[in-house]
Amino acid sequence: MFKWLAKKSYTPQERIMFRFLRRCQIFEHMEDGELAEFLPYLHPRKYQKNEAIFFRGDPSQALYVIRQGEVILNLDVQDKFEELLRLRTGDSFGDNAVLEGAKRNFNAIAASENCEIFVIAQVNILDIFQDHLNIKAKMLGAFSRYYDKYVTEIVRSYRDTYGFFELGKAYLNAKR
Repeated sequence: MFKWLAKKSYTPQERIMFRFLRRCQIFEHMEDGELAEFLPYLHPRKYQKNEAIFFRGDPSQALYVIRQGEVILNLDVQDKFEELLRLRTGDSFGDNAVLEGAKRNFNAIAASENCEIFVIAQVNILDIFQDHLNIKAKMLGAFSRYYDKYVTEIVRSYRDTYGFFELGKAYLNAKR
């Protein structure tokens, strides 16, 4: 006897959300069924211009996807702020929420009026990971590729700006 595998059908709204989520590097390789696991946990949140979303050093307790608007990622050094990146609709940030115990490496500030963001709590991500190892593997793979590109660019930029430096010290400090 044949065992029929019924493929779940999704509503037009769910399919729109799947396309939207796939714009984010962390979700781009997921199937519809995998993305469907996140839908109940997409909590919409609004931020006003210049409102802090999180600060450097905060625990990484959520992943963010910009539904509408712009977000600036910046780094504070003493009393000054250096803009690292400006993100727009469809971009994600706070991706290190996929790692337990991680802290934020930069500040995230709403850069536009009425910035709308989907927030996915880390606890929900970790619950999904526990039940779906394929999703965990895809998200951690995407996270690893993103951070590899990030570190490569930092090293290139530093080398181009300052020449050679004692990179061994940075690696020793990171291992501690």
